Amino acid sequence: MTRRNKWVLTLMLLLGIVIFAYSLRDIKFPVLINDFVHINFWWFGVAVVCMLLYLGLEAVIVKVFISDRIEGFSFKDALRIPAVEQLFNGITPFSSGGQPAQLIALMQTGVDAGKASSILLMKFVVFQSMIVINFLIALVIGFHYIQDKLHALAWLVVFGFTIHLAVIIGLLMVMFWHAFTKRAVAVVLYPMHWFMKPARYERMAANIDSKIDSFYAESVRISGKGKLMLRVFVITFFQLLFYYLIPYFIMLALGYTTANIVMVTSMHVLIVMVISLFPIPGGSGGAEYSFEMIFKSYIASNSKLVLAMILWRLLTYYFGMLTGLVAMVIKPDKVVEESGPTNL
Repeated sequence: MTRRNKWVLTLMLLLGIVIFAYSLRDIKFPVLINDFVHINFWWFGVAVVCMLLYLGLEAVIVKVFISDRIEGFSFKDALRIPAVEQLFNGITPFSSGGQPAQLIALMQTGVDAGKASSILLMKFVVFQSMIVINFLIALVIGFHYIQDKLHALAWLVVFGFTIHLAVIIGLLMVMFWHAFTKRAVAVVLYPMHWFMKPARYERMAANIDSKIDSFYAESVRISGKGKLMLRVFVITFFQLLFYYLIPYFIMLALGYTTANIVMVTSMHVLIVMVISLFPIPGGSGGAEYSFEMIFKSYIASNSKLVLAMILWRLLTYYFGMLTGLVAMVIKPDKVVEESGPTNL
């Protein structure tokens, strides 16, 4: 990691402590401790397993995509990819650092940069598609609840969905309307040459053209592999399902055994959509606020609500970054292809 990334990581950890402390300002410490020691750790263990399965199934997806093209890519190296992604998603605004970090991690194993980029783009398309599908289902089930109780948050949910849908539409245009998409991108980029030096503008346009061509070539290649894509979609569905179930098992751990699994899971889907809109790395502040606002009708005790939020945040955000730090110190194996050394 660069010095800047280390500083950002430290800052995010400190910010998390401040947010937790602020959330606990009205909670009596003995009450919080009493709630914690009476947690059903079996159910909390299930929540931990769900997070591990979320990361593990993403590693399986990476392995499936890469093994289809390259021999010798180990599952150990596949496990490094989602872990590194979690770390750099967590320290960059709008989770923008996850994709480049995955690319570098794949190149460290010897995977060609072009192939790695194409594979990561296809993985991203599948992941975003499943997020949109899951969101539509959650919207039907739980949007009326948010609209009735939290009007402002409801509009954020719709806005988040619009952005994710626009991303999917753009990627599908590249896959199925390649030539038109390149012309459309050229038109959109053209005004930028008024504010940029000609050489810099040409480099940027050429780089974007190259990425569009690379993604299109990969989509054409992969379109003939229906079984592989179906397998990846199914794995991604279960990957996200395990992630979305985490708050439900946390609620069971806190004694709320009558929680509606469908509604709680749907609420978490909507929270994840809202978090993606906050520019602060990891959605810090917004994530905690959204969780408390949405789940306060389900968890009557204020101390248990804050405890649930802290446990949820530790599992879904800080635990992922911790696995990323571990992955950074694990030396990757080398595949048949080789590339120059790179550093995260």
